[in-house]
Amino acid sequence: MKHKTHTLHTARLKNNCPTCFGTDGLEITFTQEEKETPFFKTPDTAVAEKLYCSTCNNNIYPVNWTEDIERVFDYNKKIAETNKQYLKVKPLFYILIVTAIVLVAAVIYILIPA
Repeated sequence: MKHKTHTLHTARLKNNCPTCFGTDGLEITFTQEEKETPFFKTPDTAVAEKLYCSTCNNNIYPVNWTEDIERVFDYNKKIAETNKQYLKVKPLFYILIVTAIVLVAAVIYILIPA
């Protein structure tokens, strides 16, 4: 099973970094994974977020967030639109279904005497 990661939304923040106190390096990114098998592909329900400071080259974890960062995070989370839940079926799935129907019809035709 393959996993692809799609970036939903990226924003530069003007808040102070809790680590280095710089105001120009914070960037928040919202991502969502998509699972792909030979039969179908579907997006994951969870959205991952990452806050990174390019000034001090650190990930900023939610434990260290200030109230201002949380407020801006909530705003950007509303902006980040998740991919709607869907199930995209691939051609191999249809081939297997048609083959199964033909096999069931053949077995029924052979077992039921005319």
